[in-house]
Amino acid sequence: MTAPPARRTVRAASIPELDVLGHDVYAIGMPYAAYDRFRVEAPVAWVVEEPHGGVEGTGFWSLTRWDDVVAVHKDWRTFSSEVGGTELEEMEPDALAARRTMLETDPPRHARLRQLVNPAFARPAMDRYAATAERLVDDLVAAAVRAGEVDLVAAVSRELPIRMLVEVLGVPLADAPELFHWADQIVYHADPEFSAAVVDRADTDAYRLLPFRSPVSLRVFEYVDALAARRRADPAADVVTVLADAAVDGVPLSDRERGTFFLLLLIAGNETTRHSLTHGAMAFAQHPDQLERLRADEHLLDTAVEEVLRVACPQVHFRRTATTDVELRGVSIAAGERVVTWYAAANTDPEVFAAPHAFDVGRSPNRHVTFGGGGPHLCLGQWMARLEVRVFLRALARHVRRIELTGEPERVRSNFINGVKRCPARLHASTG
Repeated sequence: MTAPPARRTVRAASIPELDVLGHDVYAIGMPYAAYDRFRVEAPVAWVVEEPHGGVEGTGFWSLTRWDDVVAVHKDWRTFSSEVGGTELEEMEPDALAARRTMLETDPPRHARLRQLVNPAFARPAMDRYAATAERLVDDLVAAAVRAGEVDLVAAVSRELPIRMLVEVLGVPLADAPELFHWADQIVYHADPEFSAAVVDRADTDAYRLLPFRSPVSLRVFEYVDALAARRRADPAADVVTVLADAAVDGVPLSDRERGTFFLLLLIAGNETTRHSLTHGAMAFAQHPDQLERLRADEHLLDTAVEEVLRVACPQVHFRRTATTDVELRGVSIAAGERVVTWYAAANTDPEVFAAPHAFDVGRSPNRHVTFGGGGPHLCLGQWMARLEVRVFLRALARHVRRIELTGEPERVRSNFINGVKRCPARLHASTG
């Protein structure tokens, strides 16, 4: 697809006093009140970036209503992932090409890339892991109960997706701690606890060709190159074996394409579930009546899974680029302008969700957009995430009477990932 010329339009912010962009905002908590106000007063809003984001006064269109988010994600011809990418950053063509993943492609190439690994993440494949996942999470929850006060992230939320993902990808379990630490350093590029080059506080132009402007990406690329070489000599039934010699339309993936593909799976397969489990546990701690409902009626398990995914919404936003002049809710969007869809805002739209800020394990229907608003980019790992949340909730219902937060959870400094770094808690054992 030919990119329209990038627009750097200068105009006033729609609601200048509201900040839904600053990383420091998200380090405190999700700005739901701001989303609510945008949704009512300016559902298609112009948000102005700080000068460090480019030319002063530039910005993007911000969408906070569920139906607009869904419409944009389904209409990939008008709102492209390939033109401009999916990150807020406005990248030069060489950086966009170097950092491109499956996310930054449109059909038909997107479908061909996705099909390479789709069988490994499809629902039938995930169903085969169900018994293993259930045993693993039962052990993790039981250990957390015995330990008394724990960091729930380290004790449970982080461990389950890592153990699952290494099996699917084909990563030796011994390599997992270092590999996933690298992934955290890369995607948490705005958090000084993880990144030595904090993206909005340091000059990161030297790394602009690397994913998330993180030099740690090079370590992951080196790792996957070495692992792919081993798989060529000794193939296995895993994703790395598929990527080792993968080709699209007869053209083999380059080393960089293989590296960015692997990194995407590494981050996406881990972040969604890790933070969903933590946010789910926090929601049950804050609403003990909902845990009691689930304990009393395990038939609520399916709706509880979807409600946890709705309120957790680990992916805060994604960006698209208009490929042609278009009008949305009477607002004119020019070709080349950025359009940002706020998943967390869509998940709390009162036009779609009754009492949207309530946590209700029996909520039905539940048309959340945590896995995307439909269209070609519907999350590849949705069945893995659903399985992992399901076995976690079942373990809580069977073994935990009450979840007590024993300290303030610490959030990731990121406007991209709705993440929790640490969550001190005590899981009180069920008495029967």
